[in-house]
Order: sequence, then structure tokens, then C-alpha cells
Amino acid sequence: MDLLKELGPLLAAEAAAEAPGAGVDPADLEQAVWVRLLERGPAPPPRERARWLRRAVRAEARPARRRARREVPYGGQAPVAAAPDEELMGREQRRTLRSAVARLPGRCPELMSALLSPQDLTYREIAGELGISQGSLGPIRSRCLGCLRRMLAVEVAAPGLWGKEP
Repeated sequence: MDLLKELGPLLAAEAAAEAPGAGVDPADLEQAVWVRLLERGPAPPPRERARWLRRAVRAEARPARRRARREVPYGGQAPVAAAPDEELMGREQRRTLRSAVARLPGRCPELMSALLSPQDLTYREIAGELGISQGSLGPIRSRCLGCLRRMLAVEVAAPGLWGKEP
């Protein structure tokens, strides 16, 4: 069977799904994956093609997503840098969050690290990496987030009614 006819519809669907989040045109994403396939050499075996294609689309979308976060459209104004105190507060919040995630019970630290990974892993990949079923990821994630919320509520003073601090 012709590789273009076999993979074309699946590639179009995967590219259409990933393109909006990456801020690129689906056709550009498709073209990049075709180039990747040509550079790869021989096509993957038939049973591996769909999985390879999905991974290739995500791998091509990932840098575009990073660029979209960093790039600021030119509007005649220079981007405003964060004030030093805001930057310090952001670092402190990230440190508190990392510390709380590390203290979560059971598999929660591994799961939260995998979910927050810059590799943009799918549920299937996370489940394989952690050795648990894909269907149990959602409930485990929910329990971990609840536990994290309770931990952070104790550590970070929540403002009172109408934003008043106690």
C-alpha cells in the first residue's frame, strides 16, 4: 500500500489536533512530519507506523509551542519586565510548590513530575513509565491534587473574606 495513502488521513487528523495548541498551521506541521519521515530512511514497520506518526507530530509541535510562549508579537511597545519583587515572589511560589510535590505520599511525586514534564508526555506514556494502568491515572491525579491543595492551604495563608488578610 502507498505510504502517503496509508498515513495521510491519520497525519492530517493528528496535525489538525496539535496545531492550534502549538500556534502553527496544520499543513506546516504535516509537512514537517513528512520531512522527518523522509530523513528517517525506511518507513517504520506497519504495526509501529501510527504510534511513530503520533510521536513525530508531537515532537514537531513541541518546539513551536515553546516558541509561541516566548515570542511576543510586535506591537510597537517593548515587553515590560517583571518587577524584581514579583520575580522573587514567583520563584518563592515555585519553590514552595516543588517542596510540597516532593512531600506528597505514595506515587504522587512521580506522577506530578511526569504530568509537569517539559516532554509533554501523554497519559499512555506516563502510565507506561510509572507501570500503572492508563485508566487509573485520572483518579490518582485527582487524589494527588487534592492532597497538594490541602498541603498548600496550610502552608500558604489564604486571604480572608474580600481579600482581607487575617
